[in-house]
Amino acid sequence: MHKQLFDFADPAAVKAWQAIDDRVMGGVSQSRLRFDPNGHAVFEGEVSLARNGGFASVRSNPGERGLAGATTCLIEVRGSGPSFKLSLLTDDGFDSLNYQFGFTPASPGWQTLHLPLAAFRATFRGREVAGAPALDPAAIRQVGLMIADRQAGPFALEVRHISLIGTDATGTPLQR
Repeated sequence: MHKQLFDFADPAAVKAWQAIDDRVMGGVSQSRLRFDPNGHAVFEGEVSLARNGGFASVRSNPGERGLAGATTCLIEVRGSGPSFKLSLLTDDGFDSLNYQFGFTPASPGWQTLHLPLAAFRATFRGREVAGAPALDPAAIRQVGLMIADRQAGPFALEVRHISLIGTDATGTPLQR
């Protein structure tokens, strides 16, 4: 089973996303997700540590994004340098529990990362939440990208697509 969440070859896909930067708590970091005419999105901006800042993020609008039985999130990215986080949320709230997985693009070329849903950690406002329920892949409503951990300076991460995959009857992961 496979569910494409976002195909950024379509310029309309970026319109479902908005910035949620440290400005919500007085910081001055800035980010955006924009369409690149070469057929992908670019998560870009600048993280500033001024005024107790230190993160920038973008998040999709709520929608039916879940897939029962999904085991892995695929994200095709290109970039080098800082570490990022992919966030999955199971409600429509602005300030709610995030399930996050950190990744660092390993090369300047395009790569498809296979992020196991079981490894996503529940966080709230940047802190891990002990005892939180495991991520329910059927309940995913929002998707986000974030740069945090006080990685100051300009950044850019190119993204082609984000999808969920499950396993077949033998337990073998299905490929895109």
